[in-house]
Amino acid sequence: MDRPLRREDRRLDDAAAMALLKRGEYGILSTSGKDHRPYGIPVNYVVMEDSIFFHCATEGRKLENITANRGVSFCVVGQTELLPEKFSTRYESVVVSGEAGVVEKPELKKKALNALVAKYAPGNMAAGKAYIEKLLEKTAVVRISIDYLIGKTRK
Repeated sequence: MDRPLRREDRRLDDAAAMALLKRGEYGILSTSGKDHRPYGIPVNYVVMEDSIFFHCATEGRKLENITANRGVSFCVVGQTELLPEKFSTRYESVVVSGEAGVVEKPELKKKALNALVAKYAPGNMAAGKAYIEKLLEKTAVVRISIDYLIGKTRK
């Protein structure tokens, strides 16, 4: 993206933005389909191999939109705090722009799913691996390239 950040004084450096992206609990995936209508949906995700990975069903609006238009945006909001006396909010956020596509390689698909289990259910790795094997064919994994990343904060 070539648009400058309006509030340059609030920019997070790239390392801090990536750290926020990696530790985020969920992100909002924004897509658009053939109809050019925007669609935003929260997803659990993991960052690995300089990309964002999430899982979903093997059919549905997310995949339809990604098939029609691979360009996506992904937003994570970290800690927030209302500042009513300043009519503002303390926040940290990161936005990624990139291209999304379904992971076809079985090894990478399993690696991403195992990374999701490690992030969200680290005490249940054995059960998670069994769950992955059981539902592997009914699960799609999507990879988002991190083509552009920008973080902002208000302290």
